[in-house]
Amino acid sequence: MHDETLRAALDALLDGLPPRQATAAVERLIASYRGVTQTHAPVLRNRADAVAYAAYRMPATHAAARAALRALAVRLPGWSPATHTDLGGGTGAATWATAGTWPAGCASTVVDWAEPALALGAELAGRSLPRVAWRQARLGADPGVPDADLVTVSYVLGELTPADRTAVVDTAARAGRAVVVVEPGTPEGYLRVRAAREQLLAAGLRVLAPCPHGAACPIVPGADWCHFAARVPRSALHRRVKGGTLAYEDEKFSYVAAVHPSPARPRTDAGEGAGGAAEGAGGADAGAAGDAAAWSRVVRHPRLRKGQVLLDLCTPRGELAGTTVTKRDRDAYRAARDVAWGDTWEGPPAR
Repeated sequence: MHDETLRAALDALLDGLPPRQATAAVERLIASYRGVTQTHAPVLRNRADAVAYAAYRMPATHAAARAALRALAVRLPGWSPATHTDLGGGTGAATWATAGTWPAGCASTVVDWAEPALALGAELAGRSLPRVAWRQARLGADPGVPDADLVTVSYVLGELTPADRTAVVDTAARAGRAVVVVEPGTPEGYLRVRAAREQLLAAGLRVLAPCPHGAACPIVPGADWCHFAARVPRSALHRRVKGGTLAYEDEKFSYVAAVHPSPARPRTDAGEGAGGAAEGAGGADAGAAGDAAAWSRVVRHPRLRKGQVLLDLCTPRGELAGTTVTKRDRDAYRAARDVAWGDTWEGPPAR
């Protein structure tokens, strides 16, 4: 429901913005994001910028955040956050994704330094997301963020200096019982997520997704990068700016989701405290960690051969390895034919 509501709200935005102005604003924003943005200069300077960004990029960033949050939800069955802080949330893509992932709803606070983005985010949320506060604050040094069950840091680290990136992730690690960091699925975005993952581990959090382990990432920087894809319907503005004809595109993203193994007790989906399927972020993580040796992550598109499926996996041993599933194991073969890039794999182990 939230996905369709957001899409309709974004379409309505463009009704009041001349096509040439929207296209020009998008092209300037693309140039800004590809360059170096200092933390004293927000990229979104006015309403036209905010509208162009929301219409052009928000569907993709929402889809990526939604995919990352779903991966966390799979690893914490029965848990849902009662409170959520979206650091650098801008127009609120990750907040919409949170609402769509946990329909029970939660109280969210979006923290950003770009007032036009916050104002537009509040306008988009309207009555659909009534329990959202929009707060303007400079990102970097801890802006007094209170503790929350969930903290998201989505598509913002690339706008910050290295020192401010470190400060934002430190804030998330301190304030969040669960933390999800999402960045574009480029080599540079992966390196930012990799650095954030190392920070979260150093702060005592346990990684739940996408990694099936808490060891160092086995990828050699520069040789490859960990990323996934979310399919996004293309708007008319997408097609006009990019000159594309397809009705969709695949948003590549990198992410990490981690939790504090603490006695804190966010509610379960039933609204209960400790006694359900999950005892807060810490208790649920303990349950999830118990089956850690039973699954791997599919890190590339599966390759189909005659009577075989070849899977590239990140394994619980902290290694990259492949496995070949053949028709001789009929159940595993059927499962392998259905598995997709980014899914977990609980079939025969990698060899």
